[in-house]
Amino acid sequence: MGVEPGAAETREEHADGASARDERTDASTDERTHVPVEERRGTRLDDWWARVLSTPRRRALWYWGGPILVTLIAAVLRFWNLGHPSTIVFDETYYVKDAWTLLQNGYESSWPEGADADFAEGDTGIYQDSPAYVVHPPLGKWMISLGMAAFGAGDPFWWRASTALAGTIAVFLMTLVARRLFASTILAVIAGLLFAVDGNAIVMSRVALLDNWLMLFALLGFWFVLLDRDRTRRMLDSAIGEARAAGREPHYGPALWARPWVVAAGVAIGAACAVKWSGLWFLAAFGIYLVVVDAVARRRAGVPFWLTAALLKQGPVTFVLLVPVAAVVYLASWTGWLVTDGGYYRHWAEEAGNAATGLFSWVPLALQNLWHYHEAAYGYHVGVASPHPWQSNPLTWLFMIRPTNMYYSSDDDGSGGCGADTCWSSIIEVGNPLIWWAAAVASLYLVYRLVRYREWQVGAILMGLAAGYLPWLMYLNRTVFQFYSIAFEPFTVLALVFVVGLVLGRRDDPTWRRERGIAVVAIFLGFVLLVSAFFFPIWSGVPVTPTFRQLHFWLPSWG
Repeated sequence: MGVEPGAAETREEHADGASARDERTDASTDERTHVPVEERRGTRLDDWWARVLSTPRRRALWYWGGPILVTLIAAVLRFWNLGHPSTIVFDETYYVKDAWTLLQNGYESSWPEGADADFAEGDTGIYQDSPAYVVHPPLGKWMISLGMAAFGAGDPFWWRASTALAGTIAVFLMTLVARRLFASTILAVIAGLLFAVDGNAIVMSRVALLDNWLMLFALLGFWFVLLDRDRTRRMLDSAIGEARAAGREPHYGPALWARPWVVAAGVAIGAACAVKWSGLWFLAAFGIYLVVVDAVARRRAGVPFWLTAALLKQGPVTFVLLVPVAAVVYLASWTGWLVTDGGYYRHWAEEAGNAATGLFSWVPLALQNLWHYHEAAYGYHVGVASPHPWQSNPLTWLFMIRPTNMYYSSDDDGSGGCGADTCWSSIIEVGNPLIWWAAAVASLYLVYRLVRYREWQVGAILMGLAAGYLPWLMYLNRTVFQFYSIAFEPFTVLALVFVVGLVLGRRDDPTWRRERGIAVVAIFLGFVLLVSAFFFPIWSGVPVTPTFRQLHFWLPSWG
């Protein structure tokens, strides 16, 4: 984190009003004596919590223990009974088998008809050497393959284990991001808890699809950008202070090259692009954000030509530190395709009339082949419009109108395990309604909040949300699904936690307000946990009765 735990807790206590001030003079007065009346501040709970965190060791324990606790909760919800169902679920038909052939051949290979059932039964060697045409980069499938590389493909648990691990790590990362944004371990733990128990995040961690990896790498890149923000501001202030102390006026300010967190962000976001091309929007958004943050920092430091410096002096430096790094990571993800001969379009440029001539004739044929592959894949992506019963319009994603039903099975002979003759099992990627609908409203409120108050935390959250969500509004006619929203869900959760922090208030707020805020947040979180417990069976494929399953369809479009 770059902050010593004790120091961070001291800052947090100040931010949340944790100092043990019980009373403060209020503006109100006694009507009879006109003497100011002192109004009690904080609550007994705040006093008790201040005593609990009264030593550096206890503060350090809470600093790390809270995030670790919600991460353990996330691990249980993601890994419990992960091998069920033992069949290939939804788009696992592509990614699990592609991941396995990447391990075997170095490129995605084709399979015979009906291979899903044979693969699920353990016959994993029936793939062919001929290439399969795939339209997503390889990194996400390489990540899915990790569990199978270690323990084989014979157990469905290992198809999904690395994706479940990614979802678990993302919860811990959420706590780090939230603490960096809000300087509060309490809000960090709430952010991690909400993400740990939400159904969309749980389901996308329990099926071997690509989108959970896109989410993890984008969130990691966001964290690195936040780390760079604080570090670079300190470096800039120091450099400008030294220049003025030496009698030099910093008209533009320095060009800062020593920004390792920007390089790290380039690696993370390059990995996101190497999972799905939609990671490019995060690269663009975070790159713009870095330039805007630099411009604001230079203006506040009193740099006369702060905008010109941010755009023309520091901007190119930031670009070099970010974009080429991401490009190298992306290209490296294609290593298996490049070093083997069997991949799709691998020898396209060697066919008559296909190789580049003139200006680009010097480009190696392997890279020409790869470029052609990308052209073909792009054409597929922009043109895909085949109807699907579970497709959803991106305009409805924030409100979870049409979640994806990824798995369904029925037993009518009393052997289903639900205690009734008929048992149904489902995996429906529906989020916890309380989290999703509250987060949607909070996200809209943050738009107003940014215009009204221009808080940097709000701007950062909305930038991440915009990168993950707004580009999909350009493709309203494409066949897309609600589960794509996992890429931007961390930012809607952060928007909700920002509002939770406003409701919770500060520890030195008037007692009546503080008590009301704590009660509202506690009741909300309590209902969130109850709703998650209620929905967990249809997130994890637990057999239930038809009536119980029907109770989960709070909107007609969910069924």
